[in-house]
Amino acid sequence: MAQTPAPGATARLSDIATQAGVSEATVSRVLNGKAGVSTTTRQTVLAALDLLGYERPARLQARSAGLIGLITPELSNPIFPAFAQVIEQVLTRDGYTPVLCTQSPGGSTEDELTNTLVDRGVNGIIYVSGMHADSTADMDRYVKLAGRGVPFVMINGYTERVSAPFVSTDDRSAMRLAVRHLVELGHERIGLAVGPRRYVPVVRKIEGFVQHMRTAFPFSAEEAEQLVRHSLFTVEGGQAAANALIDKGCTAIICGNDLMAFGAIRAARHRGLAVPRDVSVVGFDDSPLIVFADPPLTTLRQPVEAMGQAAVNALLEEVTGNPAPHAEYVFMPELVVRGSTASAR
Repeated sequence: MAQTPAPGATARLSDIATQAGVSEATVSRVLNGKAGVSTTTRQTVLAALDLLGYERPARLQARSAGLIGLITPELSNPIFPAFAQVIEQVLTRDGYTPVLCTQSPGGSTEDELTNTLVDRGVNGIIYVSGMHADSTADMDRYVKLAGRGVPFVMINGYTERVSAPFVSTDDRSAMRLAVRHLVELGHERIGLAVGPRRYVPVVRKIEGFVQHMRTAFPFSAEEAEQLVRHSLFTVEGGQAAANALIDKGCTAIICGNDLMAFGAIRAARHRGLAVPRDVSVVGFDDSPLIVFADPPLTTLRQPVEAMGQAAVNALLEEVTGNPAPHAEYVFMPELVVRGSTASAR
């Protein structure tokens, strides 16, 4: 791992070239603002400069094309920093300066953060899992925002009451992948642990779960719904929901996010059950560091990079006066099988 140089250190071409995977001559051309280097290669060299802790030469500090606000929920759930990192990288590459605003209990609300960003003259706003995902929330806040001429894009959540580009993971298909995987492993009592029902992604997960459980087993919709437990999107919430599902005889549990999956594993262990020998657990998100869990977590991966790129593209088209269709762009998740699922006993 490269060491951070002391302040004021002079960049060594060889170090930067090695980090970027290019020749020293290419690094020299980039640092001196010479032509003959592709945009992608130039960005790679600048990223290497940043990673090694060197200050960019003044001539390479481009003037920002404008400010873009990014509003996320709390950062304790690692999927939100993952989205923020991707979106900020894409915005920076396109010449815009991202302004990250994070909600926290007792802190600023989404509406307050929105007003602050608008007052600062942002060119647009990207919302990640915001109030637009809450089916009980007042959507007039977004109608008013549009009336102020501020373009925006929504990630993970949808409402017909707002005209804007939406970018979502296909939650129903995610449940199909998870249920099919567990059925193939021989599980017949499969539970679903999710957050509050008022959230659109939760409703979609339940719909997908019920549909595919009924396809796999002779269940009625009501019987399948009995295998759903609502709680908080936290480790503690996952533990509480998993305890209820294990009490109902479930040998496999699909969770609404990876944090809840950690809670489900904790619930099983507190009962003297082993994962995956006695209980299989499937997460949702595949957020960073999940692969290092014990056991490594089988999970449904959100295509964060593709979704972040799509959200930025849609917003910048709005900003530049070439708006994308105001519709929902749905991305297919991927089942990543690791060590937390196994054949039913």
